[in-house]
Amino acid sequence: MPRTVVVGVDNSDYSEFAFDFYTKHVWVKDDNIVLVHVSEYTSLAQAPVLLTDPIVVTELIREEEVKVKQLVEKYSEKMKKLHLAGKVKQMAGKSGEAIIAAAIEEKASLIVMGTRGMSAVRRTFIGSVSDYVLHHSNVPVLICRKK
Repeated sequence: MPRTVVVGVDNSDYSEFAFDFYTKHVWVKDDNIVLVHVSEYTSLAQAPVLLTDPIVVTELIREEEVKVKQLVEKYSEKMKKLHLAGKVKQMAGKSGEAIIAAAIEEKASLIVMGTRGMSAVRRTFIGSVSDYVLHHSNVPVLICRKK
């Protein structure tokens, strides 16, 4: 029976490492891969001073759209090269919550993601997406840590 695997991706090396680890060591024939990218548009909301200038906001959004397009092309090419089935799902909001929501919507059997390997103190103060997903997921979570 095919399974659906949600893979959290962004422009980091940690994310790419997790994707590569999954495809080399965990991928099973007939897996349906859903690459989930959470757009950084939400960072605009944290800068209210910038929101008063529509030109600045428009430029920031345009830059983010270019980054997202490049990310989608990069992972689409990797999937095509490896003959993997799947799609890219762009989400908005807080990354951890969006990845959990995507996993529920897609009826995922597994979530795969990278981690920066923050210390316990730093995680306590600023939080961690992988930590959030690990503690809120109803399916197994594979967290890949790049050395």
